[in-house]
Amino acid sequence: MAERKPNIIYILQDHQAYFGHGLYKGGVMPKRPCFEAFADTGISFSQARCVTPMCGPARRTMLTGLYPHNHKQVHNENDPPYDDEVILDSLYENGYRNYYYGKWHAGPGDARDHHCEGFSYTSYGNPYITPEYEDYLKKNNLPPASHHVEYAFMTDSYVSQGYFPGLKAGADYSCRTGWCGEHAVGITTTPKETHEAFFLAHLAMDRLEELSRTESDRPFMLQVHFWGPHQPFFPTEEFASMYKPEDIGEYPSFRDDLKGQPDVFRMELSHPMTEDGEWIKVPSALPWSDWQKILARCYAHITMIDAAGGMIVDKVRELGLDDNTLIIWATDHGDAIASHGGHFDKNSHMSEEVMRVPYAMSWKGVIAPHQSDDHLVFTCDTAPTMMDAAGLSFRKGCDGQSLLPLARGEKCDWRNSLMCESYGHGYGCTIISRLVYKDGWKYVVTEHDLEQLYDLGKDPYEMNNLSQDPAFFPKRDELRDELRKLMKSSGDTVDPDWLISSARKTYEE
Repeated sequence: MAERKPNIIYILQDHQAYFGHGLYKGGVMPKRPCFEAFADTGISFSQARCVTPMCGPARRTMLTGLYPHNHKQVHNENDPPYDDEVILDSLYENGYRNYYYGKWHAGPGDARDHHCEGFSYTSYGNPYITPEYEDYLKKNNLPPASHHVEYAFMTDSYVSQGYFPGLKAGADYSCRTGWCGEHAVGITTTPKETHEAFFLAHLAMDRLEELSRTESDRPFMLQVHFWGPHQPFFPTEEFASMYKPEDIGEYPSFRDDLKGQPDVFRMELSHPMTEDGEWIKVPSALPWSDWQKILARCYAHITMIDAAGGMIVDKVRELGLDDNTLIIWATDHGDAIASHGGHFDKNSHMSEEVMRVPYAMSWKGVIAPHQSDDHLVFTCDTAPTMMDAAGLSFRKGCDGQSLLPLARGEKCDWRNSLMCESYGHGYGCTIISRLVYKDGWKYVVTEHDLEQLYDLGKDPYEMNNLSQDPAFFPKRDELRDELRKLMKSSGDTVDPDWLISSARKTYEE
């Protein structure tokens, strides 16, 4: 009798402040005890990047193993039909039972259109207005989630369109509109179990309990996609009390005047950080004392989502379901909060704060514990890793590579450079950017904007753009050539020569 294929569990967080925070003098590291304990049971990837810093394109990549330029979901809501192989369908066709809980935001339809049971609605969504959430509250005798708002950064355009009525500083608030991505900060005043993260964790744990009681020769795939720690940052007091705002030292790029940086670094959508509704105010419209309070809530929210994810991992082990189970815990992209002049959220730039993501895997008996790996990996590698674990591969190939050879310590031909891409934030603008990482260097080119070149080993906060310094022209040209090669080999529909030639060559222009 053939050995049963492994179960696969995927825990995905959304939009996490990660790289740079806590790494500087006076910085405070967001507490992630559950993720760190999980990573210690397997392997963490210290140089993991997102394929693109936007939810929809990044999430579709994790389902297909393709760059956005190949699966065509280049913005959150452009939603081309699914014509590519999707891992959920492939696993189902090869004997897996699929369960999916949480945010979809990966193109048209939702997970139920791809052979999944569970909880999933199209687009970004709002779990707090679903019948499943109402049933969960009744079952557990809980009130609907409510929050006390301390900061509200929504622009006038959102208010005029009727989004988030009642969202204002000093008010108590519950989200009842079609999506729940408010640019706001505060405290959840109801029990933590009313928060979406614990709602999803309990749905997943109930399913795991059921699976542990059911004899089956079929393996399962279970995915949990939290809405957080994407804003709004609404931790409960339990987690908020872990952070004192006054302890958070000034972020190294907070006072960046953005001279010598591309225009995309100045784009911002959050009021009052914007000037004329588009350009970030430099210096920041808010003093650092306000940002300390905002970051304290952001970090507490991260710790709260970490606790919900840890509950799922603990339940897997408690039930003995980890004996033949690959677990991956990752984030779709980062967060630019407080960086480069004082951003809230991200926009169209590709700073390390939005590109770097936490990423770890565990597989009892297959992946040795206590590993940290510094190869260049990215979220495009997620789907081929899962397929590899199931003994499958994409019929038409994919743009990522399985991480299992690295995790198992095997010798393999791994990439020595990495390309990532962006088409801008997508709300009213399309801005094409590509970047390449190689040997600790980073080169970014954005259409009709200033090129960027950083020595990340010496300048991790990207304060010194070397692209205009003649001493570094050879390095810039080397990375330009590398980017051309990677764009062409990946089937990129953008002409690399056009993109590079369109870039402005001096800041003064």
